[in-house]
Amino acid sequence: MKAARLLRHIAEPHWRTRRRFPSAALDAIEQAVARAERSHAGQIRFVVETALAPLQILGDLSARARALELFSALRVWDTEHNNGVLIYVQLADRRVEIVADRGIAARVGADEWQAACRLMEEHFRAGRFQQGAVAGVDAVGELLSRHFPLASGLAVAGNELPDRPTLL
Repeated sequence: MKAARLLRHIAEPHWRTRRRFPSAALDAIEQAVARAERSHAGQIRFVVETALAPLQILGDLSARARALELFSALRVWDTEHNNGVLIYVQLADRRVEIVADRGIAARVGADEWQAACRLMEEHFRAGRFQQGAVAGVDAVGELLSRHFPLASGLAVAGNELPDRPTLL
């Protein structure tokens, strides 16, 4: 199993990620994040990673563990009200993970995050990467609007995280 996963990651080229997420798709995702953030007090960060390094695979790093690493490395946790959410897409494993900071995780259940992940994965399996990403951002935005509305009493600190998706 580990050998098959290693081969999948080695064989996943970065140019394919750029083809799946061209500039127009990144623009659409950025607009979806900006639009969603106008309706709630959360901050969304969207990251797509083509593949993991061989040592990460040999160390059995899961998509979830990698999402947690990036949550820290990209400082999604460092928002004023602990209201950051990372949407992580790992293409070689065909996985989507959502990591929410403690201010949001206390209000949104894991099953709700999983539904948003599965929605994106369904679109991605059909080759609809832009539509899946935007649908995922919209789903996360809806959850945040419901559980973390602008009227929650928090002063919005402005846009603390980049809206533009990051390709790794």
